[in-house]
Amino acid sequence: MYAVIKTGGKQYRVMQGEYLRVELLDAEVGSTIELDQVLLLGEGETITVGAPLVAGASVSAKIKSHGRLDKIRIVKFRRRKHFRKETGHRQHYTEIEITSITG
Repeated sequence: MYAVIKTGGKQYRVMQGEYLRVELLDAEVGSTIELDQVLLLGEGETITVGAPLVAGASVSAKIKSHGRLDKIRIVKFRRRKHFRKETGHRQHYTEIEITSITG
């Protein structure tokens, strides 16, 4: 069984037992969370599509860790103008393990 969930403004296709990095969630490491924004459920040939969400469906996940991704460099440069600006950004993430999918 698989599901398409929405969290942090992004959509993810998940299956039970998968590890996934999502946008930072406000929860303690080791705690269990319920992701109730399920857009699609699929099992074999059977697919249930929500309008926009599947009623009564949820995905349980366990928080494994929090962290930060590698730095992304942003460079602005204008030739022949003596202009160069360089900044960086490190995105926070939460690593979760999908424990169950109900629907």
